[in-house]
Amino acid sequence: MAGPRNKGVWGLSLCLFLTACGKEGPKEPLSPRVYVQQVSSREFAQPIQLSGDIQARVETQLSFRVGGKVIERKVDVGDHVQAYQVLARLDPKDLKIQVETAQASVNAQQAQVVQTRAAFVRQQKLLPKGYTSRSEYDAANAAQLSAQSALAAAQAQLANAREQLSYSNLVAEAPGVITARQAEVGQVVQATMPIFTLARDGARDAVFNVYESLFIEPPKDPTVEITLLSDPTIKVKGQIREITPTVAAQSGTLQIKVQLDTLPKGMELGAVVSVILNSVPTRSMELPWSALTKEVSEPAVWVVDEHNNVRLQRVRVGRYLTGSVIISEGLKDGDKVVIAGGQLLNPGMHVEIAPLPAEGTQL
Repeated sequence: MAGPRNKGVWGLSLCLFLTACGKEGPKEPLSPRVYVQQVSSREFAQPIQLSGDIQARVETQLSFRVGGKVIERKVDVGDHVQAYQVLARLDPKDLKIQVETAQASVNAQQAQVVQTRAAFVRQQKLLPKGYTSRSEYDAANAAQLSAQSALAAAQAQLANAREQLSYSNLVAEAPGVITARQAEVGQVVQATMPIFTLARDGARDAVFNVYESLFIEPPKDPTVEITLLSDPTIKVKGQIREITPTVAAQSGTLQIKVQLDTLPKGMELGAVVSVILNSVPTRSMELPWSALTKEVSEPAVWVVDEHNNVRLQRVRVGRYLTGSVIISEGLKDGDKVVIAGGQLLNPGMHVEIAPLPAEGTQL
């Protein structure tokens, strides 16, 4: 059994131990480990592959020149038609009534001309003998001339009525292929309402739509190769003949038309085709997607300085690719960019650079 003196020694030792433990300072926080890539610029010209279709150089919207009820449709989408071929017909009943009315008016005016002519001839014979007055002679002559003018007007109305009747037949103005139909039998249509779309025979274009950001400048060489999407062995050379100067409001794209002088067998109107365009090369830097972050609403990356401290650098993304981004502005050759581990970084933070894993290992 320990005496009072031993108890005091043990108590003093415990106090000294606890005091020593309490004086141990806090450990410094560990620096976050990050993977870094040293960037260098290079000439970058990403090929742009587009898909489109074969269209006619000239497409015409066909419509009736008068309104009425469609009673017959003679062609359908995909049919090839000849010039002056009747494509559809309107009910001609009302137009025939107008023709008959105009014909009756012509007949009445012809009778009036005969009558006034006979009256004038009588006045013409009586005037030298003094059996009529000069005023009656002039009145007969005026009535004759008025009747002749009225006959001419009636004949013009008859010709117009007959022309309106001919408009009840919708006729193709040129040979081509029907590519769209907008009306059916039994439908009442107004004048100028599109009924068919006609792709005229002749020159053909390959038409493509491309986003403006992908097509900054036209290629220097307008010659391109068009490939049939369903059969890549079918190809044809063409010339870029037109690039729309404005962007479509709905799709936000530009339209490119490639002139095709001849079409190979199998590449017909409406066929889906593709083309590869080479953009103008620019000096850019390529980084993986994981390097990209943002400062407020602008794209940015973390850059490591010579003291292994990080700062946020705004950049301009020239293009987004699968698995990587092309940086066009904001970095210079030799900059060290954090490509992994930057989620918890703050400006000015000291980092530890970890060696990059072996190629093929996911970061």
